[in-house]
Amino acid sequence: MSTAVVQTHYGQVKGEQSGSVSVWRGIPYAKALRFQPPQKPDAWEGVYEALQFGASAVQPQSEVMGFLGASIKDEEMDEACHYLNIWSPAADSKKRPVMVWIHGGAFLNGAGSTPSYDGTAFAANHDVVVVTINYRLGVFGFLHLDNEQYAGSGNCGILDQIAALEWVKENIEGFGGDPNNITIFGESAGAMSVGILLTLPNAKPLFQKAILQSGAGRNVLSPVVAEQVCKGILANLEIGADDLSKLEELSAAELLEASKHVPPMMLGPVLDGIVIQESPEISVAKGVCKDITILIGTNKDEYNLYSILDTSLDQLDDEGIKQRLAHMLPDKWPHIAAHLPNRAFNKELVEQIMTFDIFTAPAIYLAEEQVKQGGDVWMYRFDWETPILNGSLKSCHALEIPFVWNALGRGAEFLMGNAPNQELSDYMHKAWATFAKHGDPNIEELPIWPAYQVKNRETMLFDQECRIVNDPEQELRLIWEAGIVGAQ
Repeated sequence: MSTAVVQTHYGQVKGEQSGSVSVWRGIPYAKALRFQPPQKPDAWEGVYEALQFGASAVQPQSEVMGFLGASIKDEEMDEACHYLNIWSPAADSKKRPVMVWIHGGAFLNGAGSTPSYDGTAFAANHDVVVVTINYRLGVFGFLHLDNEQYAGSGNCGILDQIAALEWVKENIEGFGGDPNNITIFGESAGAMSVGILLTLPNAKPLFQKAILQSGAGRNVLSPVVAEQVCKGILANLEIGADDLSKLEELSAAELLEASKHVPPMMLGPVLDGIVIQESPEISVAKGVCKDITILIGTNKDEYNLYSILDTSLDQLDDEGIKQRLAHMLPDKWPHIAAHLPNRAFNKELVEQIMTFDIFTAPAIYLAEEQVKQGGDVWMYRFDWETPILNGSLKSCHALEIPFVWNALGRGAEFLMGNAPNQELSDYMHKAWATFAKHGDPNIEELPIWPAYQVKNRETMLFDQECRIVNDPEQELRLIWEAGIVGAQ
């Protein structure tokens, strides 16, 4: 196995040659003090051996991440987690398209070193350069301290992503990549991050195209909510708002423990007026990212990944289901219920409504506002259903990831069952790479995929048979448009 040495702006890095692909792991792209914005990494003398993945962000253990085979061991975590990984066909002068992956995990979990995110297949099969990154998570990346000394602390994770993109823009040419043909892509919280980066003035010059898988531009906390979350954590630590410097004296474990009570998605990007100055959806509607070409989509049954872990749903009668939905969607449920007179109130209805509200509606909104401003958008829906757990997961959240990465045989077998669809993976894998190359996902193996327009809402359905369907979510879309979308 030979080595590949590249000169960066900070020093030389040595990777390894694995077959036809060169790989560099654990390259430091930034450094940061706790609750502070990232800074440029320190330069080094000699050759940095980028042969092992760097530390992952400090994070709690997660039942969902464990189920998906993406758990991180405690000894693999560190607050100093600013590392990235690169897969390239060669460290030469050929300027290849670059794909930068932002992992998901509810802004609380995940790492760029997850086996499903191995970029070997993209590099070997489609001659692109792939980068995966770590960024600060949870209380370390998104605690809104609302204090001048810690300005921007509620968006440190987003600032980390920007720092990684700056590093890529500055250095990727030495790894065989084109700094002027960069696609950012991500899933779940990673896609929600992409939805934010699309609208930030200091991020937009760093990429030309974007892919959003099961996330859009709606998941930004209000400062009021973020301040309430912060107050609860400070109370758990018995630290007053006038004595925040004590936070720097605590161990990472103490901070993690103090934030365990926070509900899912309540430690995430915040509309702080510093890093994020307005809702990404408002910015998209103003046309600030109309020059960025977008591929966006969702999975048909996103919420099933979460409902499978909630056994209480199977025990509820019609009235119990109504009460549960009223609790989950307090402002929207009266309007939704008025439009469902002939529907059975059961677990399947909860899954359908929550899938649409959390994932599908924001994707449609972002796509349509982008199109109205003259931007190019392609829409997809992933419909292939996994047979595991008696088929109850269907096309659940995160199921498309191993298909996109052509990773059906890299730790994803437990999610695929005994009948993984390699042909479908080949198609999606190629379509994503083709989009990164040309800003258009059309490939000869698939039906002609028209750009998304508000008139027809053309959507590629990825399934046993891939096909274009116009407005596949029409029923719920019309309900939401009638009285919900404008009241987010």
